[in-house]
Amino acid sequence: MPAKSTGTQGKPRRKIPLLVLAGPTAVGKTALAVSLAQKLQTEIISADSAQVYRYLDIGTAKPTEEEKKAAPHHLIDIVDPAHVFTVADFQSRAHRVIETLWQKEKLPFMVGGTGLYINAVIKNYAFGQMGISPPIREYYEKEAALRGLEKLYEKLKSLDPEAASKIHPNDRRRIIRALEVYELEGKPISEQVARTADREPPYDLKFFGLYMDRAALYKRIEKRVDLMLEAGWLDEVKRLYNQGYREKDPGMQILGYRQLLTYLQGKSSWDNTITAIKKQTRNLAKRQLTWFRREKKLEWIKITESTNLDDLTENICLRVKDLLPSRAN
Repeated sequence: MPAKSTGTQGKPRRKIPLLVLAGPTAVGKTALAVSLAQKLQTEIISADSAQVYRYLDIGTAKPTEEEKKAAPHHLIDIVDPAHVFTVADFQSRAHRVIETLWQKEKLPFMVGGTGLYINAVIKNYAFGQMGISPPIREYYEKEAALRGLEKLYEKLKSLDPEAASKIHPNDRRRIIRALEVYELEGKPISEQVARTADREPPYDLKFFGLYMDRAALYKRIEKRVDLMLEAGWLDEVKRLYNQGYREKDPGMQILGYRQLLTYLQGKSSWDNTITAIKKQTRNLAKRQLTWFRREKKLEWIKITESTNLDDLTENICLRVKDLLPSRAN
């Protein structure tokens, strides 16, 4: 949670400002983020649930070495693919990085497409104290396989009807997580949501979202998948497989990696694999846009073929000038 401090007169200081740039996959966030970070003399906090994993480089579109040299990045390459990394883990790390950057008189700048990560930080989600329990999770996974997901959903409805009303009956991951929280905390996950609603937003927020016409975005997505494959994405998955990583590992469940792993195991043809990756990436972009459109504080910026990166950078810098630390004014 963000640290609370007071000024020299004992008065609470101003909230730490936070610039956020979000949007769907392939819309062009990275190039703009690097340009902005250079202009604002700051660093980038990645809000991407795939880029936290080491060794998953090509298929997660991680920034290149040149981009990282141009603008230092935080919260990428921080856990191995077999490691369970939660939203709560991201939140606590992000809060610390934001505090550190502001103490260094740099404007904290978060960039990504994982809406849940971003919301956990800007809305200061109230998480339980017990984290995760692999044994409990494994138990419910086995129960789902043996008795069916419907039985677990019925159990959740009896334990936490409010949470169940907001979770789709086929959403295996969220159903199991809600049951896990109930067992660990002794209280429903919906109570975390209620506590979050009572919390004061922790940062002085400036929130921008990029979007483009759907047909143009889908075309970009398909081209990027082709370029990733040309860059050696399949070989990257082969190396991960040879290192012992399998579909049970969280990192190997990332979109694209799980499909290519299925192909390597002879369970899918090449054409079907690529078709599935492109289709599911388009679906991901659609879900991301739906998520961000719910955010009332987000200011949308349309990206077109004629968008000039330098002009857009300058425009955003002018709009966040009031957030900058004194040394940058």
